[in-house]
Amino acid sequence: MNRGIFITMEGPDGSGKSTQIELLKEYLEGAGYDVLITREPGGNRISEAIREIILNSEYTEMSPVTEMMLYASARAQLIAEVIGPAIESGKAVISDRFVDSSLVYQGMARGLGVETVYEINKVAIGEYMPQLTIMLDLPAEVGISRKKDQKELDRMELESLEFHKKVAAGYREMAQRFPERIKSIDATLPIEEIYGIIKGSVEGLLGSK
Repeated sequence: MNRGIFITMEGPDGSGKSTQIELLKEYLEGAGYDVLITREPGGNRISEAIREIILNSEYTEMSPVTEMMLYASARAQLIAEVIGPAIESGKAVISDRFVDSSLVYQGMARGLGVETVYEINKVAIGEYMPQLTIMLDLPAEVGISRKKDQKELDRMELESLEFHKKVAAGYREMAQRFPERIKSIDATLPIEEIYGIIKGSVEGLLGSK
């Protein structure tokens, strides 16, 4: 059996990842794939429990190192229980966030260092790095404004505007570091235009298999 494909969707809060994930799912199903959508942190019983700790707005005293370790722990369980088996069974996996989020949020915005965060996460990831990462680029002010209009904010969303500006800048830096894997798209474009760009990127991935 052929291995499946692994695509991740990244971007600052409010960048529209959920909408594009649903459109991408429909496209991949049309291409004949059995599609699995998951999210980080979360995606299974243990990782969802860790998510409740990470995003709890009452835990403002959480240290950056603790935060990094919790994200890596949730990721390790998701790989072992969900992503790894799905890829090995030939499915197309789309994850709403993956290790790039940790490299940006904890490595850059929290100041722990990209290399430090990556080394911690190597054990969690194992052999399962995405073949393609879609990065929706959005100014921090726009993203937070969108989130405030949608719902009650979690611990990460409640961070300062300065923090979210570091996140947005961090994602742009990641796209420059890994241009062969990360496709950066202007998230202020119309939904259909963004989808068209994503579809073109995914067609290239499917064509290379």
